[in-house]
Amino acid sequence: MITLHHSAETRSMRILWLLHELGVEFHVVPHAFDKSLRAPEFLSLSPAGRVPALELEGERMFESGAMVEYLCERYPERGLGRLPGDMDRMAWLVWIHFAETVSQHAAALTQQHIALYDDAMRSPIIMKLEAARLRKCYAAIEARLSTPIENRDYLLTGGFSACDICVGQAVYMARHFARIDDFPEMSRWYARITERESFKASLPGPDTTRLFEQDFYEAWDV
Repeated sequence: MITLHHSAETRSMRILWLLHELGVEFHVVPHAFDKSLRAPEFLSLSPAGRVPALELEGERMFESGAMVEYLCERYPERGLGRLPGDMDRMAWLVWIHFAETVSQHAAALTQQHIALYDDAMRSPIIMKLEAARLRKCYAAIEARLSTPIENRDYLLTGGFSACDICVGQAVYMARHFARIDDFPEMSRWYARITERESFKASLPGPDTTRLFEQDFYEAWDV
């Protein structure tokens, strides 16, 4: 049995989405995104006190990128990974890990707008810089999707993969701080992948405490 330790609307959402796509049996342990992640019990699963954490076959994993690579290699027949020798292998690795670049900027803005409880702690300059960095990331995705190659409905030439899951989930978070309207190819791609039932299954339920209480958070004026 695979057990995913999950907090809604965080990086663990990409693993939840992936598990639904893989169609394997798994169990979800929900966690509040708060100080409880620093409890000794959870730190034994994830030593930095971050989600996701994954348990399988008596082993534990605590980096989402590593989880994606491992699960795609464990279930190659699902077609979400690209093994060594595949023409898309290099691009697959690049885009799997580019998701973390997007996520880092989104996380910085989540801290600024949500985690910091006192306005005096927040920085309008950091808000604007990080939102601009997200738009740079969007431009990279837009350029990739604009390449005139057949089947460029997804990030890889060979079709939908875990790259779309990882980058798509990062964009899901980033859209709360930097709008995607000015990036038409990325907007169409995002609409396409978020129509998948596996994505919808990874969203927080009606009774789940959400990380993002607003659809969009404006950067403050300096």
